[in-house]
Amino acid sequence: MNPSRRMGTAHQNSLAVLIAVAVFFLGSVAPAATLTVVVDGGDRVATVGAFRRWNADGNPRRKVDPKAKIDSPEVDAKATPAGNGKWVFKNLPPGKYDLVILGRERLRIEGWEYAPVAEFDPFFPPTASVNKEARAWIVDDIAKSRHYENKVVPLAVGGNDRTARVLVMLIRDLPTSYVKGAGTLRFEIWQYTWNYGAWVKEKRTRVMHRLLLQVDQLRRWTWVWEPSLGAIDVNEKPVTVRYRMPKPNDLKHMPGLQPY
Repeated sequence: MNPSRRMGTAHQNSLAVLIAVAVFFLGSVAPAATLTVVVDGGDRVATVGAFRRWNADGNPRRKVDPKAKIDSPEVDAKATPAGNGKWVFKNLPPGKYDLVILGRERLRIEGWEYAPVAEFDPFFPPTASVNKEARAWIVDDIAKSRHYENKVVPLAVGGNDRTARVLVMLIRDLPTSYVKGAGTLRFEIWQYTWNYGAWVKEKRTRVMHRLLLQVDQLRRWTWVWEPSLGAIDVNEKPVTVRYRMPKPNDLKHMPGLQPY
């Protein structure tokens, strides 16, 4: 065979292989999606962000940053304002997201879902609930238990008849060995398991936020939790979420940190 023809054939074969590899990898890339958040009362909104907190097994996708700032959420994506209360996330990887809305006047509204605490357990949506008796027992148990923090508040309880998870706010605003005048704020997910006729608290927890900030600043903030902003399922199709900003009087009845 003519050497030049042999080289030409080899080049064509190499090019074909490269094209096939490129097509394979391009085809295997998960399609990105668009998430639009329409906020009624959007003139009070400074930022809309999205957390992709958990992997498929319920483990955190990133470590909690103890240097995080209450007024600067460490989100995975930030939306772009598009006018008329619309905030648009473009090219979001598929997955479940919790949204956070940062208001202009020391206001933070955040969504969540109940991530697994024990291995191989399922997620619970933020709308999950337990019966009144179970909730009352768990709330009472938390109130009677000793904690390092001087304020430990169960904000929401969800699950089933065998497993109950609790969204918990933990505050220490008394003097500590930290920086003078500083306090701590944490939000965690706890789990109670029905075991031999009684609810038993699991030692392991899931920490979502851990902050160190001045107590006078802590006491001026509103940071509430909204189930409709949690566990937003994003795939290759466009998704739209609509949310009405709560009025000041309504904020007072939402679970979370209130000015005090």
